[in-house]
Amino acid sequence: MAVIPEGPLLDDAAGRLVRPYTVSGGRTRPTSKLDLLSMVKSTGRVKHTQLGIDHAEALGLCSDPISVAEVSAHLRLPATVTKVLLSDLVDCGAVTAGEPGPAADPNDVPLLEAVLNGLQRRL
Repeated sequence: MAVIPEGPLLDDAAGRLVRPYTVSGGRTRPTSKLDLLSMVKSTGRVKHTQLGIDHAEALGLCSDPISVAEVSAHLRLPATVTKVLLSDLVDCGAVTAGEPGPAADPNDVPLLEAVLNGLQRRL
């Protein structure tokens, strides 16, 4: 994991200043099996200062269990790049990854209505 010089990686107007391809070191495949719903959590064994800026930022989001999709959204990176970063963190023992909890019943009408109501409130 290369250390990237300090400085802003995001610009409010321009967005991310470093190309995602650069963030993942050109890699497109994670070494660990992760999907968007995989849950990752920091182990506390690796310090942020031992990591490059993108890895450290990803690790900072993992203090509580969080899904790969959520990490991707917070980092403003494509899911594939986020999976590569998180896979690196799994490989060095900085985070653990696990399958998500049991899925909700897709036919649960009250749950579906609650989701629909929540989405309508956001619009």
